[in-house]
Amino acid sequence: MNEFFNKDIISIRDLTKENLESIYDSTNKIIEMDPTHRRELARGKSLGYLFFEPSTRTRLSFQSAMALIGGTSFGIADVSSSSIQKGESLADTVKIMSGYTDALVLRHTLDGSSRFAAEISEKPLINAGSGTEEHPTQAIQDLFTIKKELKKIDGLKIGIVGDLKYGRTIYSLLYGLRNYDVDVHLISPEALKIRTDSTYDIKKELSYTESENLDEYIEDLDVLYVTRVQKERFPDEEEYMKVKGSYVIGNDIVKKMKDDSIILHPLPRIDEISSDVDSMQQARYFEQAEYGKFTRAALLALILNKDGF
Repeated sequence: MNEFFNKDIISIRDLTKENLESIYDSTNKIIEMDPTHRRELARGKSLGYLFFEPSTRTRLSFQSAMALIGGTSFGIADVSSSSIQKGESLADTVKIMSGYTDALVLRHTLDGSSRFAAEISEKPLINAGSGTEEHPTQAIQDLFTIKKELKKIDGLKIGIVGDLKYGRTIYSLLYGLRNYDVDVHLISPEALKIRTDSTYDIKKELSYTESENLDEYIEDLDVLYVTRVQKERFPDEEEYMKVKGSYVIGNDIVKKMKDDSIILHPLPRIDEISSDVDSMQQARYFEQAEYGKFTRAALLALILNKDGF
């Protein structure tokens, strides 16, 4: 039985470890599958995307994923050229698009937007980023990358550095890591510490340390997950300027890391990882981005096919 058929993907908290492992297995099948067979998985199906917030990687990743399994995709990539500019509500937009498509993917600036839209939509809906809350498919992609590159997740030491307050990828990643036996170290400026109102339930299942000092952990880490300081989410630009460039990962820091450790980043990158790190063996963020195409293709194929694949 395929439990993902017609399933909304709103929060990674809704997925068990078994669910996650099933997605990883399906992703490996997608990667290894004969292209002709793979293109049959969504033949005649369409994905509608509604991006009320700028995105490059996530939207293109979903479009690429849908094309990989033989489907088509269309939707709103630029709010300024849609009926939203005329005042159309999110509810009406979702209702209309769900009538045109077999599945929807939504990115929106408001917290709670994806869960609200899923209640409106007649078709399965995937959260591609809702306000400051979550970005579940990014976390699935991140966890798959860790498992693919390091052959395991249990037993790893994982450092997460940067903007932990506003970075929604962080919350989804932490929710996902609750399913594994890992040591997590959260490293950020005081002003960008993780929001306690969003993590009270995480602490019940995942212990983590908090620090401002990256050097304290860098030599022992298996995974260094770097995030950018998100200027667009700061209510005050002066506050942003105080923490901008708090951590810059350069050759000097990477040389302290283990040879078999990996560096991840959800992208886009601004200045928090120097470009000269790209050629170092620990850098895996571009592979991570490519894995996103395959994890989303697997997820879409599971959602669209009653009996799986």
